[in-house]
Amino acid sequence: MKRGTLILLALVLVAGLLVIVLASILHNGLSARATPRGLETMMARNARHLAVPAAARTLKNPALASPENLRDARLHFADHCAICHGNNGSGNTMMGRGLYPKPPDLRLPETQKLSDGELFWVIENGVRFTGMPAFFSPGSQNESWKLVHFIRRIRQLTPDEQMEMEKYNPIGPEERQEEQQEDDFLNGATPAPKPESHHEH
Repeated sequence: MKRGTLILLALVLVAGLLVIVLASILHNGLSARATPRGLETMMARNARHLAVPAAARTLKNPALASPENLRDARLHFADHCAICHGNNGSGNTMMGRGLYPKPPDLRLPETQKLSDGELFWVIENGVRFTGMPAFFSPGSQNESWKLVHFIRRIRQLTPDEQMEMEKYNPIGPEERQEEQQEDDFLNGATPAPKPESHHEH
């Protein structure tokens, strides 16, 4: 076969693969409510694997998996990560369901089989084209290493630990106002009247 024919055949194959990939990615338009198909999921995992530097994969966790460090990590996770990942790591939250791709279930083998260095790298650097931000800030590396220990143990969360985490989850303005009203009531303050709504006719 001539060289020109081989090049043309290779270009046609590459173009065909690109069409398949684009069709997979855009199967529901640009909606964030879509569920990635198998090909797209496989490509994303491979891209993540290639994005993590080889040196990062072999990093060892310098933080101790002490009860104090695990509690710090659990409460840090509740305050910073659970809004997307959920306290139990399932990713089944209002924010998580609205992201594309959805946050991974941290309890499953796809996450658990990552090395400590890979988990640390993802926490510190985030993942492009997803909702996972980079949490790097000078001096924060120990917090990220503690989170790696927490992720390793997330499947063993006790009901008491989950209840404690709920106290550290961020709350919205309505819940804040409700808490303030409860505090005012308990402290004997007269509740402020609710503003009347005015409807134009």
